Amino acid sequence: MAISSIGIGSKLDLGTLLKNLEDAENKKLEPLVNQQTVHTNKLSAYSLLQGALASFQSAAAALGKASLYSSTTTSSSNKDVLTVSGDKTATAGNYAVNVTQLATSQTLVSKGVVDSKGMPLGSAKIKIEFGTTEAGVFTPGSAKAAEININGTNNTLQGIRDAINASNSGVTASIVNDGGSTPYHIVLTSNTTGAKSSMRVSVESNGVGDPSMISDLMTYDPAGTKSMTENIKAVDAKLTVNGLAVTSSSNTVQDAVPGLTLNLLKTGDSTVTAATDTGAMSTAVQNFVTAYNTLQSTAAKLASFDKNTKAAGVLLGDGALRSIQNQLAGVFNKPQDASGDKSLVNLTQVGITFKSDGSMALDTDKLNKALTSNRTGVAQLFSGTDGKSGYGNQLSALAKSFNDPKGTLTTASEGVQTNMKNLVTTYTKAQADIGATMARYRAQFEQLDLMMTRLNSTSSYLTQQFAAMNNSSNSK
Repeated sequence: MAISSIGIGSKLDLGTLLKNLEDAENKKLEPLVNQQTVHTNKLSAYSLLQGALASFQSAAAALGKASLYSSTTTSSSNKDVLTVSGDKTATAGNYAVNVTQLATSQTLVSKGVVDSKGMPLGSAKIKIEFGTTEAGVFTPGSAKAAEININGTNNTLQGIRDAINASNSGVTASIVNDGGSTPYHIVLTSNTTGAKSSMRVSVESNGVGDPSMISDLMTYDPAGTKSMTENIKAVDAKLTVNGLAVTSSSNTVQDAVPGLTLNLLKTGDSTVTAATDTGAMSTAVQNFVTAYNTLQSTAAKLASFDKNTKAAGVLLGDGALRSIQNQLAGVFNKPQDASGDKSLVNLTQVGITFKSDGSMALDTDKLNKALTSNRTGVAQLFSGTDGKSGYGNQLSALAKSFNDPKGTLTTASEGVQTNMKNLVTTYTKAQADIGATMARYRAQFEQLDLMMTRLNSTSSYLTQQFAAMNNSSNSK
C-alpha cells in the first residue's frame, strides 16, 4: 500500500517528528563548522601578521644599508654657473668656486664649394689626429688616428661628411650653407672637450685618383698648411676652488673636491655646499619605529583578551606568534658589537626606548644629536662595522625567516591548512552518516505509518461487524 506522505495513514505527526530528529542529527555538524571558522580566522590573522612583518622587514633592511649613512646633500648658490652632485665619499663643507673658462671642443671649417651633392672632389685618404697644440706646434696624443678613404662612391662634400661620421673617429662632420657664391662648407667638431682634443687633418693620395681638391679643402696643420679655419679653439675649463686653481678637460669636473661633481655651465661665481644627509637617516629610523609599532599593535590585537566581554583574540596563546615575539625580543635585548671610542651598542643611545605596552618610543632630539655628532656610531649600531650586521640587518633577516618555506609563520599556516582539509573530510563523512540515519528513520516511519493504516482499517471493519451483529440481535 503506497503512502504519499508520512503520517497520513496513521494520522500521527510523523513529519514533524522526523524534522526534529534531523535537526538533532545536524547539530553534530556544528562543532565542525565552528572549528572551520576558527581555522579560517586564524589563517586571516596569520596573513595580517605576515603583512606587518613584511613592512617591518623592509624598514629594518633600509636601516641596515651602509650607504644610508654616507649619503650627502649638495647645493649650488648659482645654478646658472654650475650644478653639483655628490656621492658617499663627499666631505661636508662649503667651497667657493670661480669659473673663468669653460672647456670647449675644437671646430674647423673648410673653404666653400658651389655644390655639396653632385660635385666630385677627387679621391684621397683623410687622416685625423688628436693631440695638443701649443705655440702653433701640434703634439699627437695617445688616441689612434682615424683614416677615412674617399673614392668614387663618396667623393662629394656630403659623401665626405657621411664617411667621416660613419668612421666613429671621435669627430662629427656637418655641412653649413653661408648663402654666398660658394656656400657649402664642411665643419669638423671634436666630440671631446679640452686642450688635448685639438685636431690635425692631413690629406694624401689613396692611389686611386687626384687628392688635390680635397687637400686644398680640408688640410689643417697648426704648424703648416691651414686650408681649414679654426673657429673654436680646444681649451680646458679653468676655475678656482677656495682660491686653488683647477683645470679640467671637461665641464664635468670630478677631481676638484673629493666626492663632488661640478657641472660647469658658464663663467661666474658660486658657493657649493655639501652636508651630511641626516634627514634621510632620521626618516629611516622613524620608519623603522613606525613599522615595529604597527607589527606590535597587530600582534597585541590578535592575542588580546577582554576581561569584561570575555572576547579573545584569534591568536591568543598561539605558539607561532609567541615564538616570533620572543625571537624579536632576543635581538633587541642583545647589545651590538662595536669598535671605537664613540661606539653605540643599544637602541636607547639613539633615542629608541620601549614603553610598557611593548611599543617603541623615539626621542628625535636625541637621535638627531647622535646623527650629527656620531654618525659612524649610529651606522655601526644599525649596519654593523661590516655593513652586513647591526640591528637593521639582523632584524631584517629574522623577520624574513619567519616567512621562509620552513619559517615559523609558514609552518603554522600550513598546519592550519592541513587541519582545514581534514575537517572537510570529517564534515563530508558526518553528513553522509546523518543522511544514512535519516533514511533509516524515514523507512521505519513509513513502516509504522503502513502498519497503523492497516490496524485502523481492521478496527473499522470489526466495528462495522459488531454493529451489524448488534442490529441483528435487536431485531429478534
